[in-house]
Amino acid sequence: MRDILTSTPIESCPVRQILTDVGDKWSILILIALSGGPRRFSALRRDIPDISQKMLTQTLRKLERDGLVSREVTPSTPPRVDYDLTALGASLMHQITPLAGWAVRHLDEITAARRRFDWSSTSG
Repeated sequence: MRDILTSTPIESCPVRQILTDVGDKWSILILIALSGGPRRFSALRRDIPDISQKMLTQTLRKLERDGLVSREVTPSTPPRVDYDLTALGASLMHQITPLAGWAVRHLDEITAARRRFDWSSTSG
């Protein structure tokens, strides 16, 4: 199978790889949390209470590797570590914000559709 955007094999498509990395739920939630400004690790854990410490660490590293998040260590005891969106991460937020707004606007419709589907799946 080939990717319609690049005519390359889909498994090696760079667009697919990027979308897979930034499209997972933890990455998007972290980016949204950072859209309000720099945050410390503990603040991000409070903002996203159902993420484990290990997953938060792994996802922050992945986002930093992709150039979407910066990590700044301030020497102190203990060291202070702040995470923030880079310019590239902020540009991605310009794309995520409309999607998040769409989800909020259509939450009731989606919830109702799920209920209908679940009801029809169990009733027959």
